[in-house]
Amino acid sequence: MITNEVLVRYAELSRLKKQIDEELGAMKKVFNEYFDQSVGRNEKGELILSQYKLQRQIRVKEQYDREKTVNKLESINQHQLIQKIPDEKKIQSALDLEIIDDKDLSGCKTTQYTKVIVVKAKE
Repeated sequence: MITNEVLVRYAELSRLKKQIDEELGAMKKVFNEYFDQSVGRNEKGELILSQYKLQRQIRVKEQYDREKTVNKLESINQHQLIQKIPDEKKIQSALDLEIIDDKDLSGCKTTQYTKVIVVKAKE
């Protein structure tokens, strides 16, 4: 049931959530700056203090730029590797079979890094 008390509680929790998210964001920024300086940018790291272990994991996502890749594949007459979007499985197979070379697609692949902070009790 929706009551005034429920709405008041919701508003309070929303305010607290915003404060918590801001504080966690500031802490994550400090953690990432620490790891950038101690182990390097986009490198995983670990720090153990007392009963806690702080870890930074790096997730890497690479994908082919749609327009550039289609243009390159057309220019090297590899139309079978093109659908409406570059077929990454077929491209990888063509690379593996050395039908095409990495340099044929230079400038087409983008790399995205995602930094993940994990804090958990030490085992």
